Amino acid sequence: MQIGRRDLIRLGLISAAAGAMPKVFARAGRRETAALVPGPQRKVLVIGAGLSGLVAAYELRKLGHEVTVLEARTRPGGRVWSPHEPFSDGLYVEVGAARIPDNHDLTLRYVREFDLPLTPFYPPGSRMYSIAGKQIRTDAGGEWIAGEAPLDLQPDEKPLGQWALLEKYIGGALAELGDPWRIDYAGKSARKFDSVTCSQYLRERGASEGANNLLSWPWANATDDRTSFLWTLREIAYESQEKSRSKIVGGNDRLPRAFAATMKDAIHYGAPVVRVEQNEQRVRAVVKRGAVTETFDADRLLVTIPFPALRGLDIAPALSAAKRRAIDELLYDTIVRSTLQCRTRFWEKDGFNGFGHSDTPQQIWHFTHDQPGPRGLLVSFLSGATGERVGALEPEECGRFIVDEMERAHPGLRQNYESMLVHVWHADPWTKGAIALPSPGQMTGICIGAERAEGRIHFAGEHLSNYSGWMQGALESGLRAVREINGV
Repeated sequence: MQIGRRDLIRLGLISAAAGAMPKVFARAGRRETAALVPGPQRKVLVIGAGLSGLVAAYELRKLGHEVTVLEARTRPGGRVWSPHEPFSDGLYVEVGAARIPDNHDLTLRYVREFDLPLTPFYPPGSRMYSIAGKQIRTDAGGEWIAGEAPLDLQPDEKPLGQWALLEKYIGGALAELGDPWRIDYAGKSARKFDSVTCSQYLRERGASEGANNLLSWPWANATDDRTSFLWTLREIAYESQEKSRSKIVGGNDRLPRAFAATMKDAIHYGAPVVRVEQNEQRVRAVVKRGAVTETFDADRLLVTIPFPALRGLDIAPALSAAKRRAIDELLYDTIVRSTLQCRTRFWEKDGFNGFGHSDTPQQIWHFTHDQPGPRGLLVSFLSGATGERVGALEPEECGRFIVDEMERAHPGLRQNYESMLVHVWHADPWTKGAIALPSPGQMTGICIGAERAEGRIHFAGEHLSNYSGWMQGALESGLRAVREINGV
């Protein structure tokens, strides 16, 4: 079986390149759904002005429902956030959702609906990989040979490129998974892949620890991978169908802001919900702003905030045991996203595009290749156990660590470094986690049915979709909730 040279960004391996898509990835599972027709008009409350809450409110209003959105922050977008401050020269960065794959149909549909221009996510040039003190340059296709890394690899692993190395160890699993849109999560194969992490599976397949690390970076090490292999496998299957990725000119948060601009009168900012109550006739949300308490009543209520933040919300009567367990236990990634402003784009003089990763493990992005001026913004993306550890450091110590690691990966950073913006997503009071990242057993366990409504309370968000961690997932789940609310 041939996986093909695709943009397997989940494992940070190679950049987008052409190649034939194998039959196992045929996109048979996606189906266009019938257009909605207005149902009985209802009064609806939406908790959260992230993408899932905004798309739900936007479409429900078009169907004639009266919608009120309650948002704790003072801005729309949630984890889609493109700050321009405190950067110089009008530069901006993506602190949250950054990439739009060309097969994310829902995201692109709304980008077109609001007439938002796109630009390629990746600039031309080679990537830089920093492993065990050695800097490795990719070829024009974004690939390099595993044996170039100073790792303890087996003889049959050394001559392989990263995509071939991945194919060697998980090609059979991808074939067994089949169409990623038609996974039977209660089936034998799903349960098998969900019972282990990717690194455990690679080890079982005979991969060396060097190869295991190489295929685990930049999201984890072979020793600290805590994500379900089924989740990883599904992501690779989805991404195998991509040809390119893009971003919105001016920042991806132009999309949630475009939604919000259509319903300014319906969104209450700085309105954190502290309690939700429901009975057979009505549902109520209690907002507390300082010493002031305000109550909102409706026929239906949609909760779109991430589960870690939802754990602190008082809901009466209590949710079912299954729903409560999903809320309390679903694993979220611990991500530290740091943006370093550099006085020059020093990496470009050597033909690098600013992207790559290191064995920290650290993913490195360059967001300003399409922006004017001499300065550039490099992003250090730390997740998993490393993100948890670095996110717990005091700000000054955290900053030193990030500069040191970026200098190691991108020599010349320190002499060009000017300032830094750090955001620790698992310390954000309104998310308390970055993206849903199920641990072994959770996808075929607590995640099954976690999206179901409970009485008059409905649920949406990237964590309740097939695209967890993506804008596509937030939109997908928000539209599913629209159908529920419009049809009940």
